[in-house]
Formats: sequence, structure tokens, C-alpha cells
Amino acid sequence: MRIEINKKRKIPLYLQIESQLKRMILAGNIPDGAVLPSERKLAAQLGVHRNTVIRAYADLKDMGLVRSDRGKGYAVCYSLPEDRPLTAEEQRSVNWSHVIKDEYLDMEELYDDIFQRFSTGKGISLSAGMPPFVYPEEEIADDIVAIMNESQLLPAYLATYQGDGELLRRLQDYVRTKGIEAGLRQIQVLKETNQALDYIITAMTEPGDCVFIEEPCSPDVYRMIALSGCDFFTVPVDLDGMVVEQLEPLIATKKPKFIYVNSSYQDPTGNILSLERRRKLLELSNRYRIPIVEDDAGSEMYFEDRPTPPIKSMDHCNNVIYIYSFSLTFVPGMTLAFVVADEKLVRALSYLVSIHIVSIGWITQKLLARNLENGTYQRKCREIADHSRRNRDIMCAMLDRLSDIGVRYVKPRGGVYIWVKLPPGLSGRRVAEEASRFDVAVVPGEVFYPTRKGGKEFIRLNYSYESVEWLTEGMNRLVRVIKKTYKEISEEKP
Repeated sequence: MRIEINKKRKIPLYLQIESQLKRMILAGNIPDGAVLPSERKLAAQLGVHRNTVIRAYADLKDMGLVRSDRGKGYAVCYSLPEDRPLTAEEQRSVNWSHVIKDEYLDMEELYDDIFQRFSTGKGISLSAGMPPFVYPEEEIADDIVAIMNESQLLPAYLATYQGDGELLRRLQDYVRTKGIEAGLRQIQVLKETNQALDYIITAMTEPGDCVFIEEPCSPDVYRMIALSGCDFFTVPVDLDGMVVEQLEPLIATKKPKFIYVNSSYQDPTGNILSLERRRKLLELSNRYRIPIVEDDAGSEMYFEDRPTPPIKSMDHCNNVIYIYSFSLTFVPGMTLAFVVADEKLVRALSYLVSIHIVSIGWITQKLLARNLENGTYQRKCREIADHSRRNRDIMCAMLDRLSDIGVRYVKPRGGVYIWVKLPPGLSGRRVAEEASRFDVAVVPGEVFYPTRKGGKEFIRLNYSYESVEWLTEGMNRLVRVIKKTYKEISEEKP
């Protein structure tokens, strides 16, 4: 048995002894039952203190690799398995129902199924918030070729954990147009909003912490919080966004780790958090030192009004964590998001990137940086907004055909969603199920309520993705479905 230690290494001596003995035992070089040198003998042999050997042997004992017998010293108690084929009785499947955590087995899959069902391109989607195709394929191809040539095939494919340096500079310029001043070390590039929120939760919370969220809100938000082991407390939303006037007494009792708010064209209601409430929320954040996580992905999709300034633009105490996503405004499928936050949090997010994904879409980062620098992104945002405004008007006009049976909605001033209230007695789930039979995807309102205690009479419609022709066809089908289903439930009543 040969053990070598290096006193110049930073690894503790006991760990050097322990790791070498462990390797030899697991490899079978020291057989089961073999007696190890005594503490004093091995210490003298290696030129270390006896306590160093005692600690190494104690760790091996805790691992179940050695045993100690009073008066006899230490002996190996690990035997290699018999080298023979398993019998049929010994071959057993993993019990996956026991291995997988209950919260992942008992997931509500309705929300995900709606999008998966239409991901193959079949049917008409009035559900997913995606941008239309306004970036010509030829221009994208030319940009990618140019980027590849400029890189000279250097190992730039592995962008830094924080994000590509060129993109970070472009993002710094971009947020200035929103009134946000941020240093380069305060910006973290990520794949999408969900990843950004997931990493923020990971970096900032412990199981049992409380987070304030809106209700209704995207299922992605409350599911991520729940799966992290945190508790969420819902705050109602009205036409002016989150009802922040209710928060102050709750902050003292609930002590939230942060407050999440979707400030512009909220998902699913399409409402905007008013400027007055933005200021009130920031005041509460400053008074009680509670971070605000501001999701601002929809702010470029304004139609009639100029966008309301982000909460982050008014943040003089650096308490707001700002998330912006290009999922509604860039090339479909080439998603990116970024976070503007305190440098300490950005370092933590970069560390999570290094652990989980190593690099974030290098070519997408370069392509976005190029489009931000030459102004293409800003021009395409207005094209997408114009497309969405036309589609919104079409959708609203067709919903008006249902006003006689009690369908109600508030016409959004931007964003991509309309929150539709159905006639009394008609559930959003039933409408969604019936619409899917006609290859039209809509989302029932109840999935936006974490406890499923609200939203049953609502559906969420999206108008951003489909062409005018397909949107019109989809709405024609949906109008017929709602009228037919409403007639059926009316006839079912006694």
C-alpha cells in the first residue's frame, strides 16, 4: 500500500490520505478484511501528525469503507460485488413514481399541453405570445455569415458567463432609452424570462421564504416559486395593475423576500401598472428594503400611448431587479433576455450560468447586438407593434359580435393579450376544449390563478403571432364555438 502526500499542495493532508485510500479500496487493491496500518505507524511513515491519520480514518469509517475494532485497529469492510450475470429475479425496474418528487409528478399540465399541441404548426394559435416573422430570412442569413466571418472561427463561440461584451454594451445603450442607467457589471444576459426568474429565485431565496406575486399571473411564475420550496402570496390586479395599496400591512406580517410585478401589459390581463402605483411600490421597497423584480417584456408593444417609465428608471436605491425579454420582438425561436441589477446579484447569476449552461447562444447574442447597433431592432419593434395593433382591432371587432350574449373585455393599449370574460355559466376550460376540436388554441383563465379559485369564466387570447388571414379564420371559429357552447349550457339549465 503506497500513499504519497505533498505538503506544498493546498489540499489538507488528511484529505490526501483519505482520497488515496478510498481509491484503492473501491478499486479492490485493498481487499475486504485487510488490516490498515495503525494510526501511529502510518503517521510516522508519512511524516504527519497522528491526528491527521485519525481524521482520515474517521472519514473512511463514516463512508462505510473501514471499521475499527478496539484493540485491533482499522480494517477494510467493503467488498466488491460478485462478478456474475444477474438472474431474471434480480433485474428490477426503477420505481419512478417513488424516485421523482411528488411536485413534479402532480403537475397541472393543461397550460403546457395547449402549447405542445400546436407546436407542430397544425391549427391556429390564439394562445402563445410570440412575434410574427418580420425579419427577412435573407437578412438574417447575411448577418450570420458576416458574424461568422468576423469571428475568424476564434473560440468566441463560448461567450463569457455574463454575456457577450459587444451585446452588453449595446444593452447598456438600449436601457438608457428607457431611462435606466446601468454599468456593464450590472447587466446579465440569459436565455429567456423564465430562466432569469428561475436563477433569481435560486440566488435569493431559501425554502419557506415568501414571495409576493400578482393574481392572475403567468403559471410559469407561481410554478417556479412553488418548485423552489418558497411560498407565494397573491395580490389582486385591477385595471391599473397590482393593487399596491394593500401591501404595506402585509409586508410586516409576511416579510416577503421580493415582490414580483409584470409592469407593462401584464400577462394575462394586458393591464399596465399605473405610474402612481409604480412610485408607491418603489416607496415601499425603499422603506422596507425589499427587492422588486420587474418583468418588462411587453413594454415595446405600445400602440396608442408612449410606454410608462419602468420602475427601474426611478430606482435610486438600486432595489429593483429589471428583466427584459426579446421573446416578443426578435426573431421567433432566437430568444434572449437580460437582467439589470446590483453587481452582487449579477455575479451570482453569472455563477449559475457557469454551473448550468456554460454559454448562452453565442450566435443569437452577436445577431441581436448587430441589430441593436444598426437600428434594425428598433424599426422591427414598430413593425411588430403595427402588426399586433391591426390584429388586436380585428380580434376586438369579432369579440364585439358576442356582446349580445354577455362577452366582455377591455381593449388593450398594447401588449399581446386580451383578457376575455365569458357569459355567466360558461367556463373557459370548456371553451378551450371545444375550440381545440376546431384546431384553435386558447388558454382558459383558471390556469392563471395558483389555487384555481378564480378565472373560471375567463379566457386569454393572443393576437401577436398569426397573420391577418389566419387570425380572422381562428376568431371566426372561436366565435362559433362560444355561441354554440353558450346555447348548449343555456338549454342544459332547468
